[in-house]
Amino acid sequence: MTYVAAVANQKGGVGKTTTAVNLAAALAAAGTRVLVVDCDAQANASSVLGAKAPPDGAGQVGLFEVLGKRATLEQAVRSTSLDLVDAVPASIDLAAADLELANTEGREHLIAQALAPVQERYGCVLLDCGPSLGLLTLNALTAADGVLVPVQCEYLAMEGLAALLDTIERVRAAFNPRLALIGVVATMYDGRTRLSRDVADQLRRHPLKMFATVIPRSVRISEAPSHQLSVLGHAPDSRGSEAYQELAREFAARTGIGAAA
Repeated sequence: MTYVAAVANQKGGVGKTTTAVNLAAALAAAGTRVLVVDCDAQANASSVLGAKAPPDGAGQVGLFEVLGKRATLEQAVRSTSLDLVDAVPASIDLAAADLELANTEGREHLIAQALAPVQERYGCVLLDCGPSLGLLTLNALTAADGVLVPVQCEYLAMEGLAALLDTIERVRAAFNPRLALIGVVATMYDGRTRLSRDVADQLRRHPLKMFATVIPRSVRISEAPSHQLSVLGHAPDSRGSEAYQELAREFAARTGIGAAA
């Protein structure tokens, strides 16, 4: 069975795309075929994966066209720079999705409906959400089996987390009763600073499903996107690479996908 996970947090700059891309790479390295669906108008995941549209948009078929039913999701799937990882790219047009799709019947289920014909080709589908709780994130939560929440180890890390958890509960009640919280992963952790240690401790005390793995603040993680690589490909022996491989093992164990082995 395919496991569909939304990587979500409406707070920006917490490592959602970094986590989605590197988790995809780590799962793929363990033998799981992964589809990354870029649900963010900034299209950062598309760029890192080498699936971004050309600047003039010529010939672009991506999530925006799929949501507008001008293309199927199968037509939008592209191979990426990572083995066993495919992607559905985003574009700046997604910024207008809330307005364009406002009167579409069943608008909350568009991603779920689009995924249905293709998702069984993959062991895992990762929906990389933008920094908002708008229609695209709502669609991702409606399509997902579970939610992975990256939280930055910095001041105000907990801000907005309660709102996201409330949204998850509302989506579960109204649209998707199977939706579950996979867990919260602490990102950009710097053990040299008291602030990072305090935030990580605060998260552990919160009544959430914290991952034991903590993602460090790492130059190697930051460098990798400029080479269109995951940190596993850019610096396979780095702390960042090891952390994402460990996160993949935890994630696979919690979700039951094949990489658990």
